[in-house]
Amino acid sequence: MRGGQVLCDTRARVSEGDVLEITLPEAVETHMAPEDIPLDVVFEDDDLIVVDKPAGMVVHPAPGTPAGTLVNALLAHCGDDLSGVGGEKRPGIVHRIDKDTSGLLVVAKSDRAHHGLAAQFEDHSVERVYAALCQGVPDAADPRLRGLRGIGFEEGNVLKITSQLARHKTDRQRQAVLFQGGRHAVTRARVTERFGTPRAAALLECRLETGRTHQIRVHMAHAGHGLIGDPVYGGRRKLAVRAVGDEAARAAAEFARQALHAAVLGFRHPVSAQNMRFEAPMPDDMLGLLAALRGR
Repeated sequence: MRGGQVLCDTRARVSEGDVLEITLPEAVETHMAPEDIPLDVVFEDDDLIVVDKPAGMVVHPAPGTPAGTLVNALLAHCGDDLSGVGGEKRPGIVHRIDKDTSGLLVVAKSDRAHHGLAAQFEDHSVERVYAALCQGVPDAADPRLRGLRGIGFEEGNVLKITSQLARHKTDRQRQAVLFQGGRHAVTRARVTERFGTPRAAALLECRLETGRTHQIRVHMAHAGHGLIGDPVYGGRRKLAVRAVGDEAARAAAEFARQALHAAVLGFRHPVSAQNMRFEAPMPDDMLGLLAALRGR
């Protein structure tokens, strides 16, 4: 194969009975630099680490953000404990959350953990629950929602959004809802608290069946219930003072990011097979917005 790392004892096409020799190269040092950035570590062992990522931190270096990322922090925190994931000494990023979304993330420290976690994300067996604050209150009684493509309701007034997602045709930084092409995406959202009159905003428990880029944000915007503070999908809609009061309207208008937090993460440990489940409390900025909406 390319690179000469897989050899066959015959020159013909590989068939039953052939012997394959696989050479695993030594892991090389990564080009990414470790940085002494504080991490909120929720759990750690030899194979993986679970962190509570703050809003504003990018997960992986990219041309626009070459440093100050979660990966840079993990390289410093883990030191020589990292395995050669992909032939390079680096953390195994198996899923991501947006820069301005806070909450739980699991990262592989060993090859076996990386492969095992990646398989669970691939078969959608990982539990991922997000807390979100949205404009308006999704309700099965809303005739507008009932007539919207891709929208349905399950028992318990659970909003289910099913579509394909792909990059927007003209804005490559956005995702777009499609019903042909793209990647399959399913989001479920349950209202846990309502605010204002009439039905001005809601606290949601969002569960991901799939995990696509910006999935909750773009799906809730498609449903007409964009997240408070979302600069990309939230639109120009604002909470009315008469509906929620001066303090809550101001807090929502000034909220500097999408009001989205990865609150629960559950998976099977890829080495020990133990069931793991972690919860992260809402960060202070979302708690402040929540308090304002409650009128406290």
